[in-house]
Amino acid sequence: MPHPPLLELDRVSIRHEGARSATPIDVSFTVARGEVVLILGPSGCGKSTLTLALDGLIPHAVPATLDGTVLVAGLDTSEHPVGALSEHVAMVFQDPDAQIVTGTVLDEVCFAPENQLVAASEVLERAERALKLVGLWSRRAENPDTLSGGGRQRLAIACALAMAAPVLVLDEPTANLDPAGIDEVYAVLRELASDRDHAVVLVEHNLDAAVDIVDRVIVLDADGRLVIDGPARETLRERADELAALGVWLPVSTLAAMRLRDAGVVLDPLPLTPAELGAALDAVPVLPAPLSASSPVRSTALSPRPAVHSPTSPHAAPAAAVSRRLGQGVIEADPVIRARGLSVQRGGRRGPTVVEGVDPARCDARDRARRIGFVFQNPEHQFIAPSVAEELAQSLRVQGTPDAEAEPQIDAMLRRFGLESLREQHPFLLSGGQKRRLSVGTALIAGAPVLALDEPTFGQDRARASELLDMLRTLNDEGTTVLVVTHDLQLVADYASHIAAMHDGRLLAVGPAAEVLAGPLVEQAGLRHPPLARATRGLVRHPSWHGVSRMSQLPVSSAAGS
Repeated sequence: MPHPPLLELDRVSIRHEGARSATPIDVSFTVARGEVVLILGPSGCGKSTLTLALDGLIPHAVPATLDGTVLVAGLDTSEHPVGALSEHVAMVFQDPDAQIVTGTVLDEVCFAPENQLVAASEVLERAERALKLVGLWSRRAENPDTLSGGGRQRLAIACALAMAAPVLVLDEPTANLDPAGIDEVYAVLRELASDRDHAVVLVEHNLDAAVDIVDRVIVLDADGRLVIDGPARETLRERADELAALGVWLPVSTLAAMRLRDAGVVLDPLPLTPAELGAALDAVPVLPAPLSASSPVRSTALSPRPAVHSPTSPHAAPAAAVSRRLGQGVIEADPVIRARGLSVQRGGRRGPTVVEGVDPARCDARDRARRIGFVFQNPEHQFIAPSVAEELAQSLRVQGTPDAEAEPQIDAMLRRFGLESLREQHPFLLSGGQKRRLSVGTALIAGAPVLALDEPTFGQDRARASELLDMLRTLNDEGTTVLVVTHDLQLVADYASHIAAMHDGRLLAVGPAAEVLAGPLVEQAGLRHPPLARATRGLVRHPSWHGVSRMSQLPVSSAAGS
């Protein structure tokens, strides 16, 4: 006899306190033991909200109204406390800081099973196994605050694993991880999926990592209604155009094949991985010549130096400088950001840093905000106001902008980021993608000449991420210096003109993006080459494609057949 579903949702609608409408709306599905289910949908459709209902945090802890029924291992979540439900469902939040409460890594992983009164010997056994799986066992005595954002995310996953619950729910679990960390996380999830005793529910934008382990895809539309529920590979291949129209992410290899299809190169079936894309391209007898790597792509990370510097170089190149394009040429201006011998540690800093001619550490808050706009990796770390509109207004008030002048600027920024209907909403009640858009808006609205962004596409759907990146390169073309910190090497390949690659706190390379991506230092930095580059660099039939790493190099029109 088959096992009953571990999760059952029947006509579930959720409306946050203060929200005008429910998202998601009228959602029904089940999750069986052994399934890995991916939830996709555009930013703001209610994906994260839905995950909070799977372990009872909605309606018991988060101020929201839940209509319909959620059953976890047969238990109605509205009738059972979160503690009882946690024996059946473990949760990894989009923001790992929201669930870290103790003083050491080991204590953090032990905390949940100890509260479940698990025997001490088993608690330690579970903790050791979980920490080794995510690569943190050697750091078990450290304070979680000393971990990077990616390290804290791996810790949160270890905590969930130590609970030994049959259902694991993960909301963007790899958003802050480097490629090596992503590989570690998916190795763990692959092991869980293979034993068929667990169910995994995953909200994830990085489909290049997820596609190999996902069995099933559930898609919500912009209103939060379920529009697709089907097998993963079949859905991603056969309904790719529908998914693209919804604005959700697709694997890079699939997006590349769709672009090639428009150019007359038909790859059928659509590839989902770099290996599949490479094999499909090599099966095509004749491919059109790729476009030049220097074809028009406006830059989002800038440095004027063409050379790649070794780790032993005593003077690294400036971290960023503005370049302005005039016609077909590029005029290099003086460096806008300059760092020499810079070392940073908690409680101190050594080495001069100059931005727009001043040391940011010695500026007052108003002067610093006038010169540098900064977007944190975690948007909530920069929110201080009770509403979206007030958050934007704060940046202008710091500059002394009169309210009468500020109001039209606020309205324009709300429209620019699709936040008009959320004007009076508290920033903490926004979706992850909406929080990110608001955080970028607060940095942009003051018009600073230097803009630094830490993982700006985290939590964004494909459409919003593209809008944001296009906005950044437009600002760059207009003279804004833009510095982006990211682990997304395809983003780097597609948008950056220059790269500074770091590993273990040291600068390995600074130089033109194509030059750095073609060299060995990417792997030495613990990164992975972009998915498109991994697909093309091993082609046998088409060696002229070995240097293709960015989407803009793919032909846009061609008479080539399949």
